[in-house]
Amino acid sequence: MDEVEVVVAHSERATLRVGDVFLKVDADQSRIDVEVEVMSLAPVPTPDVLWRKPPVLALAAVPGTTLGRLGGPSTGSPAAWAAAGAALRKLHDAPLPARVGGAGRNTVALTAELDDECERLVANGVLPADLVTRNRQVAEAALRPWTPAFTHGDLQIAHVFVDGGEVTGIIDWSEAGQGDALYDLATFTLGHEEHLDDVIAGYGTDVDLDVIQAWWSLRSLLIVRWLTEHGFDPFAPGCEVDVLRSRM
Repeated sequence: MDEVEVVVAHSERATLRVGDVFLKVDADQSRIDVEVEVMSLAPVPTPDVLWRKPPVLALAAVPGTTLGRLGGPSTGSPAAWAAAGAALRKLHDAPLPARVGGAGRNTVALTAELDDECERLVANGVLPADLVTRNRQVAEAALRPWTPAFTHGDLQIAHVFVDGGEVTGIIDWSEAGQGDALYDLATFTLGHEEHLDDVIAGYGTDVDLDVIQAWWSLRSLLIVRWLTEHGFDPFAPGCEVDVLRSRM
């Protein structure tokens, strides 16, 4: 009998794996609705939907393996990383979905959220003031006008599966929608800067490296406190706090 593996679990959602089936349980039905809709529109490999019975979505496992995880060693050849970049370019060039995704937040609102979060990080003693101040300066480059693209919105390295030099599946689409393409590139290479050149080579066009670095800082600043409050460790080697420290 297959064992039940808890892939991720916190107060908002949980994902379980039983054999080759993933069961996603989400308190917010709208996130499940978004995930199913955008997977049907995305021009890249996505998991097959097996069935839906709110609040549960059953998905088939995708073949291949991930390129690593944040805080762990990265795997895969330069060709595999380039293939991920090419898949991202195909996604970003696709017709826009109707909704605005996690990578498409209003710049004015995002600036206010970032400033409030930076204040909390320092006031609550989560991070030292000089670290927050420096990364807030770096993050400024991301707070600029951008052309909407079809974005994944949460393209962590663990969400992309490859086999050799081919992308076999991209998972977890609940934050997808219109957004800043460079946010996807930054999220995918967060903590694995050494592979950015390979990803950009596959992406096939010039990108603003200052903006990608800015998104590394901005994303990390915004998520550190949430991670600590939900049982994750952003202070682990190679994770978000180390990303922030690397900007000093």
